[in-house]
Amino acid sequence: MRSKLPRYPFITIGNLIDKQSTSFISSVDENGFPNTKAMLAPVKREGIKTFYWHTNAPSVKVKQYRNNPKACIYFCDKRFFRGVMLKGTMEVLDDEKTKGEIWRDEFSVYYKGGADGGDFTILKFTAEEGRYYSNFSSEDFKIE
Repeated sequence: MRSKLPRYPFITIGNLIDKQSTSFISSVDENGFPNTKAMLAPVKREGIKTFYWHTNAPSVKVKQYRNNPKACIYFCDKRFFRGVMLKGTMEVLDDEKTKGEIWRDEFSVYYKGGADGGDFTILKFTAEEGRYYSNFSSEDFKIE
């Protein structure tokens, strides 16, 4: 049974997410199989509904998200063995405004051409529902 509000408040889930240096994102390949990749933590988050990452434009995952926006992200707190999975859609954002808002000078290590060099792009994930795991139990919830 899906609850509208989780027993664990969204703020607890947000705190778990903020403390992780690694996140996991999943896409769907051309044969319908899931592909999961470890990423750095999101560079921006709005509640537990919207997340942003930077990535290389020619990457396999960018192509997969352009073909099928269904996505899943996961954050795991290894110390307390708890985690949250969010399901939703991933958009590839190439517009200069969003790239300018997300860009940080330290990203030049990854993108030699800078924000405008053609290799820098943004992934925007929008969650629809999730599952929180803690204390040997899990709970599904909707995100509105």
